[in-house]
Amino acid sequence: MLVGRLAEAAALLDAFDASGLPPTLAAVAELTAAELALRSLRCAPAQAALARAAQAAQRAGVPALIAEVAEASAALERPAARCRRSGVEHAVRLEEIEALLASGTLVLDACRRGLSLAGASQPLARRPILFAPAQALAEAWPNDVERDALIATAFRMREPDETHRARLRVEIGRLRALAKPMARIEATARGFALRPVGDAPVAVLVPPIPGEQAALVALLSDGAAWSTSALALALDASQRTVQRALAELQAAGQVRAIGQARARRWLAPPLVGFTTILLLPTAMPTA
Repeated sequence: MLVGRLAEAAALLDAFDASGLPPTLAAVAELTAAELALRSLRCAPAQAALARAAQAAQRAGVPALIAEVAEASAALERPAARCRRSGVEHAVRLEEIEALLASGTLVLDACRRGLSLAGASQPLARRPILFAPAQALAEAWPNDVERDALIATAFRMREPDETHRARLRVEIGRLRALAKPMARIEATARGFALRPVGDAPVAVLVPPIPGEQAALVALLSDGAAWSTSALALALDASQRTVQRALAELQAAGQVRAIGQARARRWLAPPLVGFTTILLLPTAMPTA
């Protein structure tokens, strides 16, 4: 579950009958089932599992376990992301995000890096060069975005030349192919514009915490001590990438290290006021 292999975790959990376990283990099993449901944005099954976990924790009489169930239940009531639509931004809970994804709205999910429409999804987490212009186009909808602005966003070039414009055309072509079941990308006099299938409205989900290291901060905020290699595995990134990100976060005072060399572990204070479920590793379903 930590590395986002939710289907495998669910299959293992299904082998157990929580009702036949001792109360403490039953509570842990139901907590796990609830998190799996939340990571898949299925709020009703998560609420049911949390109710069973609360009953089992009360039977076990373990204060720490009772508190853990209460904390997990509170995650449903906290903001999980910020939703931007037509220039207006507001905080949204997991239940609201689930409803949004089922509403027929084209959603650019900047938390899990992908596009979604009516239950179909196109992951872009491994395609950062394509995700950047996709987000810019979704943010600007229904207006277009200038070519130079897209180049600056995708390639981080402030003074583009014809080679950059040619490369932009290539990347937009790739994005068109991936987004075709959900939206068209039309060329305009200034640049490009996003045109959802069936004139669907567009919404952008933005992480509750800013910065490119949001997923890393979310993992560390669970209170456990993580090694660099474990973080790299969970984030599906190279250790060098994780080390650079940790160095930046440490300089900003957001994380701290304990131990030395191979025994070094990383910690971060718990995040309060919102839930980081959408930032934890998971695989978006494909169409």
